[in-house]
Amino acid sequence: MLGTNGPPSSNGGARKAHTNSQPFIHHHNHHHHRTIRHRLHLLYISAVSTTTPSILFHHLPTISPPSSLTPFELAFALPRLYNSNLRHALQTLISQNSRPKASMIDFFCNPSFEVFTSLGIPTYYFFTSGAGGLSALLAIPTTHQTVVEKIKDPNTSIDFPGVPPIPTPDLPEPFSDLEGIPYKSLFSAAISMPKSSGVLTNTFTEFEPRAVKAISDGLCNPSLPTPPIYCIGPIVVNSGEDQEHECLRWLDSQPSQSVVFLCFGSTGLFKAEQLMEMAIGLEKSGHRFLWVVALALEESEGGFVSADELEKRVRELMDSESGKRVRERVMEMRDGAKAALGEGGTSRVALAELVESWRKG
Repeated sequence: MLGTNGPPSSNGGARKAHTNSQPFIHHHNHHHHRTIRHRLHLLYISAVSTTTPSILFHHLPTISPPSSLTPFELAFALPRLYNSNLRHALQTLISQNSRPKASMIDFFCNPSFEVFTSLGIPTYYFFTSGAGGLSALLAIPTTHQTVVEKIKDPNTSIDFPGVPPIPTPDLPEPFSDLEGIPYKSLFSAAISMPKSSGVLTNTFTEFEPRAVKAISDGLCNPSLPTPPIYCIGPIVVNSGEDQEHECLRWLDSQPSQSVVFLCFGSTGLFKAEQLMEMAIGLEKSGHRFLWVVALALEESEGGFVSADELEKRVRELMDSESGKRVRERVMEMRDGAKAALGEGGTSRVALAELVESWRKG
């Protein structure tokens, strides 16, 4: 498995797919050694190595990345620079009679697809987001011309199969430069993924039925094959701790649907001024909240959100009829997620099908 995101080893079923040692090939970028994401990644690898000794990590030799690229561009460009090291590592494994049965990569590591394919190793993609994002990604080649025509018009939107129209200002950052490395990398991934042995996505069928159906029906790119889609989510990282975290114990003690959860993921890093505005807005809303704050402060991109705006949105969510419907929908999806991961659930079945495909390999 090769990736820049955490591997899906937090899923117990995936861990038990094979009883023999499972190699994970990992590259890292010394440019990001001091970033939060890098530190968390190292902690994650350490935790997995400790709790599941059968998973072995092979670290590729570090290379010096081009200084001319921004950190965002580097995230897409770096994997291709590692292809020669990857090929050497795989050839070494094969020469030791340890030929990988299959490989799994995320879309950042799409350049490695050609390496695995050239060595006859079946390749799967692990898409860490949901089916809506996957549908939009796979449709990039077919929507490219439309994007070219509309991208500079803030009052229009782009249609992707199985998801609501996306206003052009809300498109992901790579779409801001259609000649840039990030967008071209996504375009390339959208061409390679349909040719893979399958795509795993961090969702469950009942959560995104339209997007899952659009992908499965080949609507994203009718000119390319449709790979098997395995909806095996929701996947969350297991902390490995014997005791439940005190935040979760506190959350369980609160009345149902009474707590606002605020989290911006591993890249949600903000300056102190923005964090203070968020804190004031949450406090002024008068509602209980659970807020995940990054370990350090870094420059953030995008618009500044005021305390008044955040307070308004929290009150809308917690005090209005429309907000009540959203909260009820969240509860339904929570129950749906538990069912999908339970015995006989859709995600459990999809994972079993995936493991069976490896065994037959």
